[in-house]
Amino acid sequence: MSYDPNNIFAKILRGELPSDTVFEDDEVLAFRDINPQAPIHVLVIPKGEYLSLDDFTRDAPADVVGRFFQKAGEIARQLGVDGDGYRAIANIGSHGGQEVPHFHLHICGGDWLGRMIARE
Repeated sequence: MSYDPNNIFAKILRGELPSDTVFEDDEVLAFRDINPQAPIHVLVIPKGEYLSLDDFTRDAPADVVGRFFQKAGEIARQLGVDGDGYRAIANIGSHGGQEVPHFHLHICGGDWLGRMIARE
């Protein structure tokens, strides 16, 4: 699968669609999920064209990968979920449940989130 420059996150990055931004710098954008699965549910995305965590960690420069995860930790602390805990989730591919073909990290917290995996 190749990167689709018309995916919803690419459109958000280009300013074609709105988002409820909680953090932004030159490399990272974080915004509230429009269909939250927890009291706090924020998506953290790199501004580069990366399909998944696999693609990102393979093709992005190591310093970009490192800064992305540093920023994700800072964002979690900014959201106040670091005290009681939270989940940082990256869904990869169809079996992993990835719905948008742009690498993104879900930061979910604010309450007990239950078991990690529940099969339907």
